[in-house]
Amino acid sequence: MVHPLPFPDQVEWRVDAAPVDYPQALADMEARAAAIVTGDARERVWLLEHPPLYTAGTSADPAELIDPRFPVHDAGRGGRYTYHGPGQRVTYTLLDLRRRGKDVRRFVHSLEDWVVATLGGLGVECWTVPERVGIWTKGPDGREAKIGAIGVRVRRWVTMHGFAVNLDPDLSHFTGIVPCGIDEFGVTSLADLGIALAPQAWDEALKAHASAFLAALEQQDAS
Repeated sequence: MVHPLPFPDQVEWRVDAAPVDYPQALADMEARAAAIVTGDARERVWLLEHPPLYTAGTSADPAELIDPRFPVHDAGRGGRYTYHGPGQRVTYTLLDLRRRGKDVRRFVHSLEDWVVATLGGLGVECWTVPERVGIWTKGPDGREAKIGAIGVRVRRWVTMHGFAVNLDPDLSHFTGIVPCGIDEFGVTSLADLGIALAPQAWDEALKAHASAFLAALEQQDAS
């Protein structure tokens, strides 16, 4: 039996059970990232959910905002429109790439691998596609569908934002946008695939793979 590596003390693992308003989360991220830059705070992995809302990345096309039935927020991250809401678990990663290799592309790929490994451990085969950002799997109809979204921002080599995985959100809420600018594929969730998983169980599964994610960054930096 392979045991997960212990999570390092120099990175805070924060979990919020109650929904966090997006502007509050954004302000918190900005402040924490600035403190990490100056060495006044630890790095952080932050797990939470938001009330229903849409976020617009730096490449968002207004034509892809089909029905703004929920508040729309400028995120400042890369990417296009994304939905967040109850039943979707968001992970914000605030890491100092000055200590982990100044390679944003490698960081994003490592994030993807982290999500793929966690979902795989739950029995969900999923993958990434170079020309389509996100985490993909087969939906109940056998067609390819997105189960996770990724969008990051890096300022002074400190990362912000991260990824979101659909546990059991209301999938109809995604119809208000063209998710991530990709309209030819659908969106799915663990519940849609017949897997009931509480947020706490997802958090534990993610944490079990978190140290391997961090170690992979350091190993690649040393190679």
